[in-house]
Amino acid sequence: MKLLKQNSKNIEALYDRSMYYRRQSTVDKVSKIIEDVRLNGDTAVLKYTRRFDKVKLLPKDLRVSESEISSAFQNISPEFVATLKFVTGNVSAFYKKQIKKPCCIKSEEGILLKEEFRPLDTVGVYIPAGTAPLVSSVYMTVIPAQIAGVKRIVIMTPPGKNGHVNPYILAVANLLNVKEVYKVGGAQAVAALAFGTKTIQKVDKIVGPGNAYVTEAKRQLFGFVDIDMLAGPTELVIIANRYSDPDFVVADFESQIEHAGGLSILISTSKQLIRQVKQRVQGGYVIYAKNTEEACAIANRIAPEHLQILTNDPQSVAKMIRHAGAIFLGAYSPTPLGDYIAGPSHVLPTLGTAKFASGLSLSSFLKTSHIISYSKKALEKVREPLERVALIEGLVKHAESVNVRFK
Repeated sequence: MKLLKQNSKNIEALYDRSMYYRRQSTVDKVSKIIEDVRLNGDTAVLKYTRRFDKVKLLPKDLRVSESEISSAFQNISPEFVATLKFVTGNVSAFYKKQIKKPCCIKSEEGILLKEEFRPLDTVGVYIPAGTAPLVSSVYMTVIPAQIAGVKRIVIMTPPGKNGHVNPYILAVANLLNVKEVYKVGGAQAVAALAFGTKTIQKVDKIVGPGNAYVTEAKRQLFGFVDIDMLAGPTELVIIANRYSDPDFVVADFESQIEHAGGLSILISTSKQLIRQVKQRVQGGYVIYAKNTEEACAIANRIAPEHLQILTNDPQSVAKMIRHAGAIFLGAYSPTPLGDYIAGPSHVLPTLGTAKFASGLSLSSFLKTSHIISYSKKALEKVREPLERVALIEGLVKHAESVNVRFK
């Protein structure tokens, strides 16, 4: 565990995005994969599946079959189904509260201004399964998309060495009524979703976590499709003081560095707590802050994915936080609640992007259309100021398209 000074430039280095997904070697490799998939479709996808996943598949094997899904249920514990229903109930309840009502303005002169929300037609969900099968990412991404009204949801996840998808991932997908699951991982999966192949139809948006190659593919393909975010490895910042239980701090600290590449940072106003944690934890960073205000200022600089406030008055501390993907208040709100069971999606901004980005929500799967309707009387009333602005911009025909209605 390393001690960092609060004014150290090394703090910025912890969440420098270029350190993660914009290494030139990664950029070049991903670019070649994307172009290969664009030109050669399924052939390229199958080639990279052989190369990276060590699995030889035929085009007909890419889509998970009904029999494979049925077999998956034979390999999971019966208790898991009951657990899943409980968890998905929590996630559904949270996102149903996010359903938006369109705003509308009407005037007696015949003006109607309205904003309508429409769901995306198709969404691709990437589910990692390399170092660990992220079963929870299935329901944390699919449920908000379904509640938003997305009709076609596609899951892409790499096959195991046996050529099959993790049975728990398949079981969750099936229980959520996802019809399309493909045995494709890595940058090739993102490219297939963006361009489409003979087997895999293209989508409008790609969401879900992934490794550096998946993230770089999303970055390069943004514009061909929409994406949720460019996410790096998981990260946790803990704000604690002399009232914090060191056992809780250590356990929560270690829970996030359990992930490959996971980052945990303790910011504390207690030198004694820092000494205790340093003696017990391998890995991660600690930062001493002179007071709570300084601790919050440091946390805002980092803008972490997860922020745990383990002080004796977490509500007051939270009022000073401006940047964090998810904030967990108090001794009995550990980060794994958000990872698995509380309700809000665990797909959150990382690497400092919480300064301008948000976690996955219902809005991630909606787009808006503005409805504008004027009567002749209402148009005539705004005719003069409209013409004035159009002529300042030198767009005479814009003004003429209004004036022609009154000749």
